[in-house]
Amino acid sequence: MMSWTVIGALAIACGTMMIVERTGARTTLSLDFKGDVKRETRWLAQYGQLVCTTIAALLVWQIDRARPQAWLALLTAVFGASIACMVIKRALGRVRPARENAGKFLGFTWTHANYRESFPSSHSACAVALSVALAQLYPPAAITFWALALTCAALRYVLDAHWPSDVLGGIALGGACANLVCSAFNLGP
Repeated sequence: MMSWTVIGALAIACGTMMIVERTGARTTLSLDFKGDVKRETRWLAQYGQLVCTTIAALLVWQIDRARPQAWLALLTAVFGASIACMVIKRALGRVRPARENAGKFLGFTWTHANYRESFPSSHSACAVALSVALAQLYPPAAITFWALALTCAALRYVLDAHWPSDVLGGIALGGACANLVCSAFNLGP
């Protein structure tokens, strides 16, 4: 599982970055990827999303018959993180970088509006939730799972989809959701 101390430190770092971002300090990159780099980063940025998570759960179900609920725990961790992100995004309404009113919190809305759903990063949260659950199930592959999750989270920032604080908040939220699910399902090696 992800250390609760690390989750707390990430939450503090997230709050600190929000303060830095509010001062107007330049915290976005505005990079432009082309060709193979662009295609590869798009693939990596989808780690932890619906198709990836569904395939991972299917593989766990097919391979790990000794733990018949492991696939369900995996789905619960990721979809739980996704739902938590959606609720927070709709409640706070933070505007994404490079948009009008960038960084402002516009408040609650019932409807989906991508431009105002920056905090927290759902991609980061879901990638971390998937990696925490998979690393708990298969510790020898933990480094690979964490590399995928952190690459996905970093790409959310590098591709200007999120503020640094959004990514940090997403990582913390994904870790917390996965920890709760892993404990509830008694998930471990």
